[in-house]
Amino acid sequence: MNKQSNTYTIIFASVLVIVVGLVLSLVYQALRPAQIENIANDTRKQILAAALIYPSAGEDLATVYNEHVKDSYIVNSKGEKVDTKEDAFSVNVATEVKKPADERLLPVFECLTDNGMKYILPVYGAGLWGPIWGYVSIDSNGTEVYGAYFGHQGETPGLGAEIEKPSFSNQFEGKHVINSEGQFFPIAVVKTGKEPADGNYVHAISGGTITSSGVQAMLTSSLEPYTAFLDKLHSQNQTTDNK
Repeated sequence: MNKQSNTYTIIFASVLVIVVGLVLSLVYQALRPAQIENIANDTRKQILAAALIYPSAGEDLATVYNEHVKDSYIVNSKGEKVDTKEDAFSVNVATEVKKPADERLLPVFECLTDNGMKYILPVYGAGLWGPIWGYVSIDSNGTEVYGAYFGHQGETPGLGAEIEKPSFSNQFEGKHVINSEGQFFPIAVVKTGKEPADGNYVHAISGGTITSSGVQAMLTSSLEPYTAFLDKLHSQNQTTDNK
């Protein structure tokens, strides 16, 4: 075949595209399991961070996770466990938060810490430039925050991106999500000088007003559907304390 002809050029280019496509497909398939595991490990790390557990460098995240997370399940807005083919770890929280509260799948992770069992709940919302998310661990009393972790996709460095720093997330420790009447108690994220009288607040990030407001809205919209579940935890805790 004449290598200078258009036909040769077309055939050569077509074969090259097919070969390159096949190679890329094989490489993708070969790397896919590792990619999936890396994504899962990042999620495990975030869940553990909400419970104030930080694996050391070199520790296997899956092993540490399995040592601490003793159970995971899905509940509904009535606080009842839900039988579903989906497991708590794989629930797409970004999709669930768009549904009415009584239609959501609400994941719960029971995590054993040095300070007892904590209940870790995922949260998801919107920041200034993109999605924000995180995990909040609740003490066994069902009312009080034990720890929190927040992440973001594209918030401004030095401003909204500060939500992922411990200096922000540590403020949530000891704040309440359920009041003494068993009702949802939202945590306010406010500027200095604007603190509410009830004391259930954290300080917003300086210069990150929209992201800070996004965190407050995220916590309210994501955690309020857990009210019945948390109230049950509170009741169980009181019963245990009274025995």
